[in-house]
Amino acid sequence: MSFDLESGPSYAAVPPVDSSTEHVAPAPPVEAVPTVAPPVEAAPSPNYANIVLPGDFPDPTIAKIGNTYWASATSAEWGPVFPLFKSDNLVDWELVTHVFPGPLPDWCDANFWAPEIFYEGGKTFIYYTARQKNGPLCVAVASADQPEGPYTDHGPLVGQPLGSIDGFPMRDEHGDLYLVWKEDGNSKGQPTPIWAQRINEERMALVGEKVELFRNTEKWEGCLVEGSAIVRHADYFYMFYAGNGCCGKCCNYATGVARAQSLLGPWEKCPQNPILDKNKTWKCPGHGTVAEYEGRWFLLHHAYYTDSHEFVGRQGILSEFTWNAEGWPEFQGQSPQAAPLADLRVLNVTDDFSGPQLAQTWQWPVGEQPEVGVSDGQLLLTARPQGLGAMVAQRTFAATYKAITTLDFASLAPGTFAGIGAIGDHANSLTLLAGDNSLQLWHVKGGQQQCLTKVAVESCKHLSLRLEVWGGQRYRFSFSPDGVTWVAMPTESFAINGTYLPPWDRGIRVALLAQGPASSTVAFNHFALRNQR
Repeated sequence: MSFDLESGPSYAAVPPVDSSTEHVAPAPPVEAVPTVAPPVEAAPSPNYANIVLPGDFPDPTIAKIGNTYWASATSAEWGPVFPLFKSDNLVDWELVTHVFPGPLPDWCDANFWAPEIFYEGGKTFIYYTARQKNGPLCVAVASADQPEGPYTDHGPLVGQPLGSIDGFPMRDEHGDLYLVWKEDGNSKGQPTPIWAQRINEERMALVGEKVELFRNTEKWEGCLVEGSAIVRHADYFYMFYAGNGCCGKCCNYATGVARAQSLLGPWEKCPQNPILDKNKTWKCPGHGTVAEYEGRWFLLHHAYYTDSHEFVGRQGILSEFTWNAEGWPEFQGQSPQAAPLADLRVLNVTDDFSGPQLAQTWQWPVGEQPEVGVSDGQLLLTARPQGLGAMVAQRTFAATYKAITTLDFASLAPGTFAGIGAIGDHANSLTLLAGDNSLQLWHVKGGQQQCLTKVAVESCKHLSLRLEVWGGQRYRFSFSPDGVTWVAMPTESFAINGTYLPPWDRGIRVALLAQGPASSTVAFNHFALRNQR
């Protein structure tokens, strides 16, 4: 059994909910799971700018390999780690694979941040940040013979006691290869120097002594500078970098630029910094990488869309810049010019699990790769007894949306629960779980679990569960034994306050969950996500 969330054709508007029951039309034919913005049919205008990685894709990187552009972004605490996209025009991106699609490198376990793609000598290198087990943040490297992988990890290059992050490889004016990175002093209330150190010609180990390029000294930079991305233009190296607070409701991130005739300096910061700052549409733009396309210059960076902000996360947008008479890069209006998507329905997701394997847009908590498969139009998820259980999740794209799933209720083994939830992280979630002839609504905040309500459910073959969200803050759960009439879970008010859900650095995911003994498998027949303004 499968449903759509609205009557009419795919991507039709979602009608408002004004009661605890709602009639839902049968699903239209299965639609492909979209992962990127819609194609741009017209030729680029002089104000060429787009949101190109919608959803939670912070710290994006871009590199041209042959005639193809490749991009990746921070994964943080969600696997598979470091998505790899490709494009031939910088606008339309296809998700191809992940750098680490399965098990994690054995030396690290968290904070998978800021990948940088570097192609040289017929090989592709990914310099990335991760936290060493029981140790500091490190910059590490992986390599592959093809940009799509498979990748071999070579472990950390540098991990200072305060932490080392945001590695960027660059050859100097003599052709020597260097790693440029940030020492994470702000984590301990200290300055944040940007360092450079030689990389050997195998591109997998640092040699020689490190040299400080500059640190946070300007008022707008606040407690840090980070996210270095260097490009050589005319007679200078230009370093685009970010300053101040990156993330969350109170972020004040912005982008600056510095230049030097020698990679090791001295570096001069642009008098007009920050050259890229907030506007009414986008907030906290920063941490990007430069690309040139048909003689035009762009920065692929992240920013929060003001209407959804921390509930969706930092999205990947493309901003064009030009070079002024003094040789500095300039962005129109000193802010992102990308227009928000006019119709978020193009990012609606429907998955009837009809393919041979799980779509690559599904995620899971790092280090907890679930046992999951797709067979005969069902997602089969093996339960996990710990915490929220096993989960697979999808990014969200808007602060107001509906999500629905249908599960095989009759086949649930005793002591096994399955459901849907809004997930910030393990310690912060709202979930509706079905099992043992009941429905339970769970509130998890700061690791403290509370069952808000529990209702009995009569035996039925299929049970549909629905999550509705308004503005990222109000959450309401409903269920339907027949897929036609919806009954809202009883709560003290119409909706539950979920403002607390987003972590400091991530957007909210919608997850399918299976909690119980590892001998149990849960079958889901359908998943849909419908976005609204």
